[in-house]
Amino acid sequence: MRIFDLRSDTVTHPTEEMRIAMANAEVGDDVFEEDPTINKLEAMAAERFGKEAAVYVASGTMANLASGLAHCQRGDEAIIGAESHIFQNEAGSLSALGGVHIRTVPNDNLGMMDPDEIEAAIRPDNIHQPRTALISLENTQNRCSGAVLDSVYTEQVASIAHSHDIALHIDGARIFNAAVALSVSVSDLVRTADTVSFCLSKGLSCPVGSLVCGTRDTINLVRRNRKLLGGGMRQAGIIAAAGIVALETMVDRLSEDHESARILAKGLASIPSLVINPEMIQTNIVIFDVKTGPIPELLSALKIKGVLASYTGGRGVRMVTHYGITPEDIEEILNIVEAVA
Repeated sequence: MRIFDLRSDTVTHPTEEMRIAMANAEVGDDVFEEDPTINKLEAMAAERFGKEAAVYVASGTMANLASGLAHCQRGDEAIIGAESHIFQNEAGSLSALGGVHIRTVPNDNLGMMDPDEIEAAIRPDNIHQPRTALISLENTQNRCSGAVLDSVYTEQVASIAHSHDIALHIDGARIFNAAVALSVSVSDLVRTADTVSFCLSKGLSCPVGSLVCGTRDTINLVRRNRKLLGGGMRQAGIIAAAGIVALETMVDRLSEDHESARILAKGLASIPSLVINPEMIQTNIVIFDVKTGPIPELLSALKIKGVLASYTGGRGVRMVTHYGITPEDIEEILNIVEAVA
């Protein structure tokens, strides 16, 4: 039986070109910054994002944590969206390991925090309160159906942050999806950010890895924090090689995932027991509500038929399109969902 795994785009497998590049990768010791493949990937990423430098890390969570530690001291505060991945899905790492206090601002259904609410959340200079040191945005916004933040909004938030001498970090795990959806370069989306992280292991189909981009001085701090967190790697060019292939070959094809997601959303909207507005789907994440019945039973029934999806809380179910899921697959998936929903 064919399994359609829509739980996440993290389930993607490396392409054949990636496997060949990995097998033939030139390697060295990356802690000594002597791995030529990693050095090339970091240089490519920095240039692509319009930043001075970049550092390769093991995961998106490590990327966000190492960046947060670079911007915050113990006892500082970070302003983060209530639906953000950092707040919801990273094990409280910035607080647990960095001693950073988290202050959340609500995200609307387009993934945005109200700029006025962000500014209102910034602490005054008061010895009784933590110092606001960081504001973080997420683009695309995972828990808001992959919503996209454009450069106008990001620059507005950056202006607020920098006027208060606060750093702006962008969790850009899927920022290439945002750039493709908006038909702009990623550098346009992060121009005013102090740091940006992005994942290779989601829609870009690499087996592992993320990068952080920023100024040279900040990236030196992030690199030190990577070591602090146990993320110093040796001959990791073997896995970084896939990232070079991804940046060269896998970005433009993300539009195929977006089209599959739109087809999926329109089909789900036609099923009476489900609730979704297809117009809200901008990238590759499709979140819908189930009107009645226990969600675990629905997910179990889908799994028996070969469709894997994830529960988002409340009445919500998430499906994510990615490399390896074709438009023809979407038709079969919709038939299965209609049969069991």
